[in-house]
Amino acid sequence: MPIRVHSFDELEPRTAYDVWRLRQEVFVVEQRCPYPDLDGRDLEPGTRHVLLRKGGDLLGYARVLDDGDVWRVGRVVLRPSARGSGLADVLMRGALDACSAADATRPVVLDAQSPLTGWYATFGFTVAGPEFVEDGIPHTPMRRNPGPGPAKSG
Repeated sequence: MPIRVHSFDELEPRTAYDVWRLRQEVFVVEQRCPYPDLDGRDLEPGTRHVLLRKGGDLLGYARVLDDGDVWRVGRVVLRPSARGSGLADVLMRGALDACSAADATRPVVLDAQSPLTGWYATFGFTVAGPEFVEDGIPHTPMRRNPGPGPAKSG
């Protein structure tokens, strides 16, 4: 399943709408976290939007932010109907590839929902700080240092 990576300016309007709708459906409605999803970071020149599509349907999305000395992966989301099929692995590999393509010498960081730390560890992430609660959900900071990560089979 192909992964596409775009800057904000490369996103077609309908695709941008699909991204925001998916993020809203999962993070705001399903997870009941009313938070400012449109935080301005989508527009930054260094931000990359990682899209997992099947046909015309957006199945998954991740956002890669250029935080200067590190890449920050966030907003990792799959449509509920796509979960449990291995597509989260495809999406995460796509996000990491986007980081490497831009600058493979920087670490990658993320704030994992704590129940998912084991899954992120399969991509070479390690816990990088104490757990904290954001929007009522426990999160754990994680970091992946530069270099080849563990191989993932599809």
